[in-house]
Amino acid sequence: MSFNQDFDRHGAWRKQFALRVKLLSEWLTDHDLMEAGIRERLDQLHEQVRNDRIMVAFVAEFSRGKSEMINAVFFAGYGRRIMPASAGRTTMCPTELAYDADVPPCLRLLPIETRLKPQSLLDWRNAPEKWERIDLDVNDPEQLAQAIQKVAETRRVSKAEASALGFWNEELPDDNPLPQADGSIEVPRWRHALINMAHPLLKQGLVILDTPGLNAIGAEPELTVSLLPQAHAVVFILAADTGVTKSDLGIWRQHLAALGSGQEARLVVLNKIDTMWDALSSPEQVQLQIASQRTDVADILGLSPRQVLAVSAQKGLLAKVERNEELLAQSNLLELESALGVDLLGQRRRLLRTRVAEGVKALRQETARLVHTRLRDLVEQVQELEGLRGKNEGVIRQMRLRIEQEQAEFDASGAKIQAVRSVHLRLLKDLFALMSTTHLKVEVNELARALRQPGIKLGVRRAYGHTFERLRAGLLQTERLRDEIQAMLEGSFRSLNAEYGFSLQAPPAPVLGRFFKDLEQIEKSHLQYLSLGNALRLAQPEFAERLARALMSRLRVVYEAAVAEIEIWNKSAAAQLDAQLRERRRNFTRRIEAVSRIQHAAGGLDDRILDLQSQQSELHLLEARLAELTDRLIEDTEPASAEVVAA
Repeated sequence: MSFNQDFDRHGAWRKQFALRVKLLSEWLTDHDLMEAGIRERLDQLHEQVRNDRIMVAFVAEFSRGKSEMINAVFFAGYGRRIMPASAGRTTMCPTELAYDADVPPCLRLLPIETRLKPQSLLDWRNAPEKWERIDLDVNDPEQLAQAIQKVAETRRVSKAEASALGFWNEELPDDNPLPQADGSIEVPRWRHALINMAHPLLKQGLVILDTPGLNAIGAEPELTVSLLPQAHAVVFILAADTGVTKSDLGIWRQHLAALGSGQEARLVVLNKIDTMWDALSSPEQVQLQIASQRTDVADILGLSPRQVLAVSAQKGLLAKVERNEELLAQSNLLELESALGVDLLGQRRRLLRTRVAEGVKALRQETARLVHTRLRDLVEQVQELEGLRGKNEGVIRQMRLRIEQEQAEFDASGAKIQAVRSVHLRLLKDLFALMSTTHLKVEVNELARALRQPGIKLGVRRAYGHTFERLRAGLLQTERLRDEIQAMLEGSFRSLNAEYGFSLQAPPAPVLGRFFKDLEQIEKSHLQYLSLGNALRLAQPEFAERLARALMSRLRVVYEAAVAEIEIWNKSAAAQLDAQLRERRRNFTRRIEAVSRIQHAAGGLDDRILDLQSQQSELHLLEARLAELTDRLIEDTEPASAEVVAA
């Protein structure tokens, strides 16, 4: 199965799941079950699937055929190259290809001069007016390719300006580009590029990250400490005839080997195997040479041989355009597509579906609890009315007075329930303060000062260590507060259940373990800049400033994700209490109305009991239908069901 086919199957599952979530939402609304907590769960499910993104990063030194590979795997349907891949034309700035339905098809380019300003790349993303924008016609391959050629643009600057931008360092001559005849330095014209287009794969949530060569990667720390670590799969491209060169090994060791997704999310591709198709060698001899090269590369990079593939992107693209099946097979491109779709991204999809299944189960539990509350109230009303058979008007009047007294006592208990809310909110306030941007800035200040010191930064590694120790201690304190809040909720809910007959159940506390792993990964990705080889680069104030901004941006994303999970937990508990309070008040109103009707209508007692029994039957049917609808959603998360959808 090709990458495109596998991703199409994933897209079909997402569409099918979204449709069923919509049908469930309409059904819940129609049957008056759309309480705030249930709506929150539905919204979370919808966002999980709709906004799921799978990022594949392509990384290589210059002239390894990276952009050609992107053309071959993703854009061969256009019948020509879309990404610049001809001789002398290559991607000069990090380029993201994605789809946002709220933005017209366009290419947005961030000027390289923004590196001289204090804002991080994340900040610039939130200022679209600062980007140069070019509209794209996705139905015109010629216009599309011509517009995207701009990512290959360069400009010439003085050595002083190149140094300020991060592309020249007198102390690191081996890393510097060759000066032009007039002494100027050629640098990328753009710092970052965003391509928004409704390509079928991009519409389904794929994000492609095309990165520039080693010099540009090292000059943009936000790329290596933020974007690359967030990629779900990384494809590292080498030249088949040369194997791992010194500069290739530099990229691997400095920027890829320590990434957090795990070695299994790394794929190394030996490109341009067509250069080894030697007319003087037999096909068998050529294959032996390629196999030997794959083994050597795997040994050097510390990977399993199955993670090293050999392909010809150029021949694969040509084969697809000309529909030449024999050449396509020789190019091995389909093997790469299968590895991308089945191996690298398969784990990501399984994780998403597991989380979605857990969300569906939580939604069903919360809705079933609401249905159960209504059923219990109906049973109590029937029992109450059954006790009135053969009783005179005085007894009925006494019952009404008793119900009204219960209602008054319940209304008076509001102070106790409010006290529960107050304690909960106070603890939450302390917890959110620990995870706030203000607190984060305080924790990172010492490190930021160390990074901004002029010259060689001898104490910066110690500053990193102290900063991340404090961040981990803050997360541990957050976990302790979370546990205290959970214990308080469980105790309060038990007390309210016993006193008022509620069926409250504290939602599971958020698991914060993955955020410790995120911190560990961020620390690792930054420590790569503290080696002796990077000491001179780090001594540059402009580079150190960019590194500090990149750190803060990445940490902010992690903390915002943690806060989002805590907020869902909080809303779930609050919505559950609100829902049962509303149901109890409705129950008092219904009971009083029933007794009033019986007082004023002969035969009203039997009619009311029959009506309540009919409502019980309807609620039992609702329970069965709820189980059926949610079972289908859970079944949809199974891999086998995705194959049925695709069929």
